[in-house]
Amino acid sequence: MSDTDTSGNTDGQDRLGGTRLWVLLRLNRWAFTGAILLVVYVVLVLTSFLQLTPLRTIVENQDGIEFLFSAFIGAIITGTSIVVTINQLVLSQELGAIGDQRDRMSASMDFQHDIEDTIEEDISPPEPAAFLWELVDGIEERARELEEEMEDERDEGLQAEVNDYVEDVTGNAQFVKDGLENAQFGTFSVIWNALRFNYSRKIHDARKIRTHHEGALSEDANEKLSRMIETLRYFGPAREHFKTLYFQWELINLSRALLYISVPALTVMAIMIMYVDGTTLLGTTLGVDNLVWVTSAGFVAGISPFVVFITYILRIASVAKRTLAMGPFILRESARDEDLG
Repeated sequence: MSDTDTSGNTDGQDRLGGTRLWVLLRLNRWAFTGAILLVVYVVLVLTSFLQLTPLRTIVENQDGIEFLFSAFIGAIITGTSIVVTINQLVLSQELGAIGDQRDRMSASMDFQHDIEDTIEEDISPPEPAAFLWELVDGIEERARELEEEMEDERDEGLQAEVNDYVEDVTGNAQFVKDGLENAQFGTFSVIWNALRFNYSRKIHDARKIRTHHEGALSEDANEKLSRMIETLRYFGPAREHFKTLYFQWELINLSRALLYISVPALTVMAIMIMYVDGTTLLGTTLGVDNLVWVTSAGFVAGISPFVVFITYILRIASVAKRTLAMGPFILRESARDEDLG
């Protein structure tokens, strides 16, 4: 799957706008983390109402506090160190000799110039969101040119097929451009809107029109379709490039988040081990033993680095799955026309 296989603006919004994907992709990672931790906390507290052995009894007889929270200390230190080390190894790929850096610079400049030539722009914007906006706008212009070329077409079936194609391209392009208008790289908005443009489907549909109506299309119409396909082909590499940069950005954010949260989590673990036992905070609040409130909060603090890791990786993995293959292939199931099975 090289993209999300949306169809026009409304279908693209429906496929990417569901609650599950909004949570996985768009929800602020700290808010997502807080929501998960809150659910865990509530479940732990409510469990105390079940007919189970009281927590205070377990703590008094089995030294449950030390048994539970001492394991967290090693897990937090080891887990954070491993994740940060792996992230640094991934980011270290950006380091290299001057020759390698020069080759990368040349390749980036060549790619930018190729797109500028294709969309007929003297110079393209340096910002990722604005650059993608110009590329999508260029694709929309190619679609308009194709529509104008087909205005005098006598084959009504062919003209209707091309008009439907142009409507899909321009509608989807306008939808994506609106989203990119104020998007800022570093947030998820740029990648989110890039996912909304189903370039693979558009390449396939353009090739299908050209193949099925090869004899009926004029030379100029064939040329317009070829230019359309050529422009669409640039969207895949452009999106993959910015996706790679975004993944690196997210890995940096993940490393920082884990470092920020690990020390407070370790501090809470130490407090629980040193100062909490079966005689601590006797009494109840809202019908729940005070020790349950405190121990549940300590447990939530202990798993917080792991939950932060989960929320970041869920977004990275979800984006990677939705952009698994770059090119004309569509790996996910979709509503497709009959001749595609």
